Amino acid sequence: MEQHRAYTRRDADDAALMRRAIGIAESAQLRARPNPWVGAVVVCVDGTVFEGSTSAPGGPHAEIVALNAARDAGALLTGATVYSTLEPCSHTGRTGPCADALVEAGVSRVVVGIVDPDPKVSGKGIDRLAAAGIEVETGVLAEEVREQLAPYIHHRTTGRPFVMLKMATTLDARTSIPRGERWITGETARTRVHQLRAESDAIVVGAGTIATDDPELTVRHVDGPSPRRIVMTRTGAVPAGAKVQPCTVWRGGIEPLLDELGADGVIQLMVEGGPTLAGAFHEAGLVNRYVFHVAPVIAGDDRAAGVFSIAPDERDHALLDTHLVSATVLGDDLELILEPLKETAA
Repeated sequence: MEQHRAYTRRDADDAALMRRAIGIAESAQLRARPNPWVGAVVVCVDGTVFEGSTSAPGGPHAEIVALNAARDAGALLTGATVYSTLEPCSHTGRTGPCADALVEAGVSRVVVGIVDPDPKVSGKGIDRLAAAGIEVETGVLAEEVREQLAPYIHHRTTGRPFVMLKMATTLDARTSIPRGERWITGETARTRVHQLRAESDAIVVGAGTIATDDPELTVRHVDGPSPRRIVMTRTGAVPAGAKVQPCTVWRGGIEPLLDELGADGVIQLMVEGGPTLAGAFHEAGLVNRYVFHVAPVIAGDDRAAGVFSIAPDERDHALLDTHLVSATVLGDDLELILEPLKETAA
């Protein structure tokens, strides 16, 4: 018989403090990769609270940052409770194991959002804490943490980058304006695109986009790193004077590209090409997240390019059911984020 546990005040406190850790983790996304962006909260026995998020590669992880903040304030860590969005690591990489640091600090309880899917960790950190007599609880706000760490989880479980496809469209699903040169979307949406670039480790377009638009594909309108730039082309080279230079020219297929980028530590790949490249990723079923910026504009011309260019014999296979992750107003435009529906067992 299924047993039900009563919802307690401690559950509410755990959820509130884990949500605080999730918020802290957000600030680390641009600097932590290829490491996961993690947030940690330390609650000492006297009620004082200290926070930390993942540093740039080579720097301390979130749990260590939070522990050090407590030590700097002269707080007593013995008996403290630690909240971490991701399982504390148990191996030595650029830094020492966070699980060992928690044991040495004398904390009594560790609350974890999700188990780390990285095979180097994957439960070993929790085992280390439990072996030291520390109470460990997992799965607190797990779905929210999984959403935040979706690119990292995908990379660690598949070996490939999480693919985000972004397209700007008119209301009648056209990606170009046939009468004269102008942006489809407004300034707010274009600034948002720079944020999406900053959150990506690499960006890919087709040779046609370079020839037509000559884009830079850098991050300029927000603070953040520019992604590695890749141009896919079957033939030819990218002109030396193209704004996308320096870039990587890729003449192979999409799946080999994903394999190589994943092995190179690319966590998220942004596809910002035209309908041909977008159609190729979509038809192959390799898009993990669709970002559509829809402008209140009607092209009114069926000769204008659509969102996807897919060969007629492949169109029956291109139908995809998605669920709406979010809808956000960006000035006069609308951002729709969709993800493929995951099959569930009957």
